[in-house]
Amino acid sequence: MKTAWRTHVGKVRHVNEDRAWSGRLADGWTGVIVADGMGGHRAGDVASELAVGCLADALQFWNPNQTPAEAEAALQEMINKANRVVYETASLNEEYHNMGTTVVVAVMSRDGGFIGHVGDSRIYRLRGSRLEQLTDDHTVINELSKSGQLSPEEAARHPLRHAITRSVGTERDVKADIMAIDWMPGDRLLLCSDGLSGLVEETMLQQTLAQTGATLEEVADRLVEMALDAGGDDNVTVVLVEADEAAAAGGETA
Repeated sequence: MKTAWRTHVGKVRHVNEDRAWSGRLADGWTGVIVADGMGGHRAGDVASELAVGCLADALQFWNPNQTPAEAEAALQEMINKANRVVYETASLNEEYHNMGTTVVVAVMSRDGGFIGHVGDSRIYRLRGSRLEQLTDDHTVINELSKSGQLSPEEAARHPLRHAITRSVGTERDVKADIMAIDWMPGDRLLLCSDGLSGLVEETMLQQTLAQTGATLEEVADRLVEMALDAGGDDNVTVVLVEADEAAAAGGETA
């Protein structure tokens, strides 16, 4: 598996509250994470740092031989543990009160994998020329849109469009959405914070991800540039995954 990631503070924010990680796991599996912290006064970057660190540590013990049901339960428990760490840190430090973070995580092998998410950071899969959003935003606006109370145009400009209904660390318990996904040669995964998905249209994401002859690093750079060109009013983080030869275990964090 090949991965590439980029993160940028953007044009408006002074602190980058996004965090990302990618790492090689046992038996050719790969783990990737994006977290978008919130809380202000530097609490957001603490929340995302804690969550990513906790998840990355847990993924080093990923069992490649477990059943799909066991894998989904393991991923849920990893996110639960990260939630407890962030929540307890916030409870013990007044300056971190109410801090939290989104999380998207993917654990991939050569022929499939598992994803989990909390919040409005997203995972997309490009297959051929088709881009599919695999995650469902945990936002007020998404719930109103699905119930038919808001049109897409109204949702795009609604003042609550960034309000999330679930996050890691703001409550004692959290329910992540976990699912198994299939994985075919030529597929690409994109994990991103809303600094990308909130500013760049999906048609532009699809065209960029589908570029032939471009390396993953070049595609990641271009995605960040597109978010900055669209205003860059938030931190932006992207992680890309595609099939490649297996590498030794390890990891890196942004």
